[in-house]
Amino acid sequence: MNPLLSKLQPYPFEKLKRLFADVKPNGAYSPISLGIGEPKHPTPEFIKRTLADNLGGLAAYPATIGGESLRAAIAGWLERRYRLQALDPATQILPVNGSREALFALAQTIVDPVPGALVMCPNPFYQIYEGAALLAGAQPYFANSDPARNFAPDYRGVPAEIWSRVQLLYVCSPGNPTGAVLTLDDWKELFDLSDRYGFVIASDECYSEIYFKDEAPLGGLEAAHKLGRAGYPRLIVFSSLSKRSNVPGMRSGFVAGDAAIIKSFLLYRTYHGGAMSPPVQAASIAAWNDEQHVIENRAQYVAKFRQITPLLQQVLDVRLPDASFYLWAKVPALSDTEYAQRLYAEYNVTVLPGSYLAREANGINPGAGRIRMALVAEVDECLEAAHRIVAFTKSLS
Repeated sequence: MNPLLSKLQPYPFEKLKRLFADVKPNGAYSPISLGIGEPKHPTPEFIKRTLADNLGGLAAYPATIGGESLRAAIAGWLERRYRLQALDPATQILPVNGSREALFALAQTIVDPVPGALVMCPNPFYQIYEGAALLAGAQPYFANSDPARNFAPDYRGVPAEIWSRVQLLYVCSPGNPTGAVLTLDDWKELFDLSDRYGFVIASDECYSEIYFKDEAPLGGLEAAHKLGRAGYPRLIVFSSLSKRSNVPGMRSGFVAGDAAIIKSFLLYRTYHGGAMSPPVQAASIAAWNDEQHVIENRAQYVAKFRQITPLLQQVLDVRLPDASFYLWAKVPALSDTEYAQRLYAEYNVTVLPGSYLAREANGINPGAGRIRMALVAEVDECLEAAHRIVAFTKSLS
């Protein structure tokens, strides 16, 4: 067996299962889970209809590079959304089967597993980044989020000796679990570091269309364009339809950016077997070309968060995020694991301990003492969960 597999840590939800293993939840309450970030709003009918209408495509092998129409639809969406100059669909866009597998696979393309090779991740983080680094033969290095900087990672505290060994930097904006969005100044800092040390930036932007301000979150390609970085050197961005269009089971996304990296990634994926099914391609074209369902979906999240956040602020240190569908709350009196365990036992509500989403780095675990709540269900269920959390937290004092 591959010895690198032994370096992988249990996934957060496996840890949560173990935490709850001997706990019997209060049967007076129906179960409500805010633990998993899986969209629960209905899938738009036109996407389902397009998928069904194109099942004839199952009779043909799809090309790894995807169809021209799909790549053109993705390029068009990127140009409209981020006010970019024309992208080349043939060289700067690659469809993928959801951002998760592509985030993992990119490390296998980029990393040269020489001794001392590093992949930098935000902390807390999406655990795929860590697993990708380890199985590519590198070590993860964690840059802790800083609450004073809206939970942006503290890159200025990273020594030059570390930067000189970094081959790949994962960023997540809007962030999971914090909801923080990188600013143009943040991006300039990262681009300057990439120019100096030569590492690739992989920008995970799967939450980009769920936001709470009038202005949409800044994206990596948009930042590069504003800063005059023609061709997006050493930058690859990832997005998907899962959250934007409520189709997590369709597994449809893309990578875009530096054409040279896309070319190498396509070569890897040709062997890896990453082609997208033709019916999924057809449904994806329909989704990327329609914005009205995205506006309506976002409006549901805005209404939900505006009702629930003030309720939880009565008892928790929490605020409306820049974007994403998570609340990242500091809990009182208990550790994050004990809080989650007792909330489940007494009120049958599941939340995810923040320490499960982070690693100890520089002497601290930046997720400790916090919980992540995914407000993905319909508003009535989320409101009921919020009222139970308020009651539980008040009981602690």
